[in-house]
Amino acid sequence: MRLVTRIGLVLTVIIMWLVTDLAASELAMGLRVGEVTQDSAIVWTRVTRDSERKWDGYREPKKRVPKENTYTPSNIDIDDRDGESPGAVGQVRLHYATNSDLDNAETSRWITVAAEEDYTHQFILRSLQPATKYFVKIESRDVGASAASATATGSFSTPAKADQWQDVTFGVVTGQSYWDLDDRQGYNIYPAMGRLNLDFLVPTGDTVYLDSEAPRARTVALARYHWHRMYSLPRHVEFHRHVPGYWEVDDHDSWINDGWPSGKAIWMNPLTFEEGFGIFREQVPIGEKTYRTIRWGNGLQIWMVEGRLYRSPNTMPDGPNKTIWGKVQMDWLKQSIRESDAHFRVLISPTPIVGPDRDKGKKDNHANDSFAHEGNHFRGWTKDQNLKNFYTCCGDRHWQYMSIDPNSGLREFSCGPASDKHAGGNPKQPDWQKFLRVKGGFLSVSVRKTDGLPTIAFRHHDVHGEVVHEFKDVDHSGRK
Repeated sequence: MRLVTRIGLVLTVIIMWLVTDLAASELAMGLRVGEVTQDSAIVWTRVTRDSERKWDGYREPKKRVPKENTYTPSNIDIDDRDGESPGAVGQVRLHYATNSDLDNAETSRWITVAAEEDYTHQFILRSLQPATKYFVKIESRDVGASAASATATGSFSTPAKADQWQDVTFGVVTGQSYWDLDDRQGYNIYPAMGRLNLDFLVPTGDTVYLDSEAPRARTVALARYHWHRMYSLPRHVEFHRHVPGYWEVDDHDSWINDGWPSGKAIWMNPLTFEEGFGIFREQVPIGEKTYRTIRWGNGLQIWMVEGRLYRSPNTMPDGPNKTIWGKVQMDWLKQSIRESDAHFRVLISPTPIVGPDRDKGKKDNHANDSFAHEGNHFRGWTKDQNLKNFYTCCGDRHWQYMSIDPNSGLREFSCGPASDKHAGGNPKQPDWQKFLRVKGGFLSVSVRKTDGLPTIAFRHHDVHGEVVHEFKDVDHSGRK
């Protein structure tokens, strides 16, 4: 009887070991923090089957695939594709504290993730303290297991209150084409940005290319795969452990090039705009609204705008009823800009507001003739309001620039694409565009005090972080 008991115990241990070894919940995509305010933040994670992305999976022989109205499912399983990180049912919980050893940490309950949400979960943190560094740890485990099978750790800092000075540096990026990666481990810009100790990053959209890179995301599963392969790259995972983000959405990462909600794209069926936009919200840590403003101390306030959800069709004749932002967002934007008393105000747009764009055939942004009415209206409004120390930054374009609108004086900085390989186009340079570079890289923006005066610096960097252009401005108002 004693022998039978011992044998049973050994078998139980072996079975438990086998189950744990084969089905342990992992965190191959780490964690990402988003929407950080003085008192709140969102922490995103996803339970995966494996501890790493698939490195030896199938990759299409060509970047582009033909547009076909009839969808024929591929015989290549998504789990077998390059860069995929298959999800898994499991549980996650979060610890966070103001000390790195997580003493007296706040701890969430265990949350079971589900296939319906791609095995993701977004923890919403509230009652945080301003101007404070927080350390976080996510644990995952199999449902019903007593011990964690994987952990992911990171940190982030909250903004200071509006009446307190705070040195701030942030980055702006766009154009993350998977096929145009400049390193197998992830974009070169990520370790370059990591060396700058950024307080946050604003990805302005085109974070993935659902419509124009093989495999075309014609299903929800394929659309999710585009996000998996981009954010399981080791350099991207490592960077976002310590740099929170405010993600914006644009055309390629919501559905199709130059798209709008009521548009048609038979060659993307059955995936719809609503599904593509919903997957964006699922795959990044973002709150209820995709347009918002955040204050970082009394030196800086930023605005992130929504350019896809409320827009009129690009093909609609231009006029007062044609819009990219929609009336509600436009009214909010004007009011919140007027009310701001920050030394420097920076609007970050997925698409250009000043431009110029590549040629007259473009019809998708405020620098184009097709949206000239709203573009002229907003640029003119900034002049009528006599806005001081107000600037715009944008993504979307495959080149870097600094332009000064000749009519309003509004200054705009384009961050450029994430790699040199993704740079291109034949932009024309008018005399009011003071800097133009058809290469990849990123934009950094720093707010500091120089000789006691609030100063802002916009720097264009190449893909390795070298500064290729710099513009500085000083607030001489005398306000503290």
